Amino acid sequence: MRMELTKSFDFDAAHSLPAMPEGHKCRRLHGHTYRVDVTVFGTTDDSGIIIDYGVLAEMVAPVIAMVDHTCLNDLLPNPTTEMLALWFWHELASVPGIIAITVHESATTCCTVRMGA
Repeated sequence: MRMELTKSFDFDAAHSLPAMPEGHKCRRLHGHTYRVDVTVFGTTDDSGIIIDYGVLAEMVAPVIAMVDHTCLNDLLPNPTTEMLALWFWHELASVPGIIAITVHESATTCCTVRMGA
């Protein structure tokens, strides 16, 4: 049976959004505890899994390490949630069966990049 599996990862980082208008609060340097959801699609193998959560974590860990406790402006010129989601999509393109990346900037805001969308 084909199904989706999602594993979440957290990291802390600072950023400012220089493309926002003067006076906008997000133009100032500030930080977030981000959550990144990595979703894969596939069929279960003989052991009943799509991908081992530990294997997925090993694949994602180096990418999370690149952003954890950093200033995201050193990585992207205008690190919006949308641009960060695209960055993760490209960095994690080799994950087998990857179909979506969701970056949560807060408990109420997120952006999803989905294959084929």
